[in-house]
Amino acid sequence: MNFYQIPANLAIKVIKCESGERKVNFVLNFLKPAPHIKEIDDKTVVGKEYRYWRFRIFYAMFIGYVFYYFTRKSFTFAMPALMRDLGFDKADLGILGSMLYITYGISKFASGLMSDQSNPRFFMAIGLIVTGITNIIFGFSSTLIMFALLWGINGWFQGWGWPPCARLLTHWYSQSERGTWWSVWSTSHNVGGFLIPIVVGYCATFLSWRYAMFIPGGLCIIMGCFLMNRLRDTPQSLGLPTIEKWRNDYPESDKKRDKQEKELTTREILFDYVLTNKWVWMLAAASFFVYIVRTAINDWSALYLIETKNYSMIKANACVALFEVGGLFGMLAAGWLSDKISSGKRGPMNAIFSLGMLISMLFLWLCPTMSILLNSTTFFVIGFFLFGPQMLIGLAAAELSHKKAAGTASGFAGWFAYFGAASAGYPLGKVAQDWGWYGYFVILGICCLITVLLFLPMWGAKPVARVEEEIPADEEATPA
Repeated sequence: MNFYQIPANLAIKVIKCESGERKVNFVLNFLKPAPHIKEIDDKTVVGKEYRYWRFRIFYAMFIGYVFYYFTRKSFTFAMPALMRDLGFDKADLGILGSMLYITYGISKFASGLMSDQSNPRFFMAIGLIVTGITNIIFGFSSTLIMFALLWGINGWFQGWGWPPCARLLTHWYSQSERGTWWSVWSTSHNVGGFLIPIVVGYCATFLSWRYAMFIPGGLCIIMGCFLMNRLRDTPQSLGLPTIEKWRNDYPESDKKRDKQEKELTTREILFDYVLTNKWVWMLAAASFFVYIVRTAINDWSALYLIETKNYSMIKANACVALFEVGGLFGMLAAGWLSDKISSGKRGPMNAIFSLGMLISMLFLWLCPTMSILLNSTTFFVIGFFLFGPQMLIGLAAAELSHKKAAGTASGFAGWFAYFGAASAGYPLGKVAQDWGWYGYFVILGICCLITVLLFLPMWGAKPVARVEEEIPADEEATPA
C-alpha cells in the first residue's frame, strides 16, 4: 500500500490485490477514516461504551444538521430586506436559489462518495464551518456575481451534511432499530426549518439583512468545532465490535460475516454497490417523483388556495404550514412502523405511505369546496404520507447497498431528488399556466401513481450480503 502526496493534501491510495489488480481511492488525507483498534474484551465495558457513544453521536448529528439549515435557509428569509436595501428584483435573486439547488444536488452524490471514504467527525464539521464562512462573506458582499459565487459554494458544502450522518446511522444503529433512529434524526430538518426564520427575521428586523447572514454563519462555525469534539467514526475505531455483533442483529441475507469490516475503494463503492444495484436506481427514480410532489405542494399550494378558494394569504399559508407538521409525524411513524411491523424492511411502508399520498392528493383535487379546517387537515395528511417515503428512501438506499457505501447510495438518490425539485419549478408552473390547476393535479397524480408502482416491487427487498469471507457457524459468536 503506497501513498503519493500531491497538492491540496490529496492522498491517492494504491492497493495491490492478490490478483495483481490496482485499486485506487481518492481521499483527502486528513479526512481518511479512523483506523480500527484492538477490540475490548469486557462485555460490560462494551455495553457501557456503546450506550454512551450512541447517545453522544446521535445528539451531535441531530444538532449539527439543524445548524446546516441555518446557513442553507438564511438567505431565503433575509431576501426581502436585501431586496429593499440593494434594489435587486425577484428574477435577480432567483438566480441564487438556482445556484444552490444545482451545486447542492451535484454535491449530494459527489460528497456521498467522498464521505464513505472519510471520517464523518471531520467531514461533517468542516462542511458546516465552510458554510458558516460563506454566509459571513455573503453578508459583506453587495454584487449579484459575488452573491451567486458564494451561494454556489455554500450549496456544495451543504452537501457535506447528509452523507456522514448516513454513514454514522448505518454503523452505530442496527437494521431492526435503524428506522426509528433515522426517522427521529430526520426531524432535524423540521427543527432547523422552524428556527431559522425566527433567527433571521429577528436579525433582519432589528439589525440588518447583513446580520441575518453573519449570526447564522458565526453560530455554524462554533457548531462545526462542537461536532469535531463530539463525533467519532466507526465503533471499531473506539475498540468496539460492529453494531450487528453487539446487538446480535444481522440482516437476514447477511449469511457471510467479515471478521473485520474493510473500507471499500471508490470502484467497489460505485460499481459493486451503487451503480449496478437495481434497488438504488429504483429508489432514485422514486425520489425524483416524490420531490416533484413535495416541492409542488411547498411552492404552489398557497397560490392554488388563493386563486381557487379566495383565501387570504394568511389563511393559505396557515393551511400549507400543516404540510410540514404532518411531515414530522409521518417520518416518525414510517420509521417506527418499518422497524416494528415490517421487521426492518422499508419496502412495505414505502408502498403503503405512497398509496396514502396518492389518495390524499386526489382528495384535495376532487373536493374543491372543502372548509379551511378540512383543507388544513388534508395538507397535514398529505405531508404525513409524503415525508414517510421521502425519509425512508435514503435509509433504504443505504441498507440495500453496503454500510460502507451508505453515503454514496443515499446521496445518489438525493441527487435525483433535486432534479425532481427543479422540475416542480418552471415546468410545472408552465403546465399550471397553460392547462390550469386541472393540469397541475393531473401531473401530481401521475407522479404519485408512478411512485407507488416503483415501490411495489421492493416490498420484500432485503439488504444485500455485505461480506466476502464466510465464517463458520461456531465462530460467529466468538469475540474478535
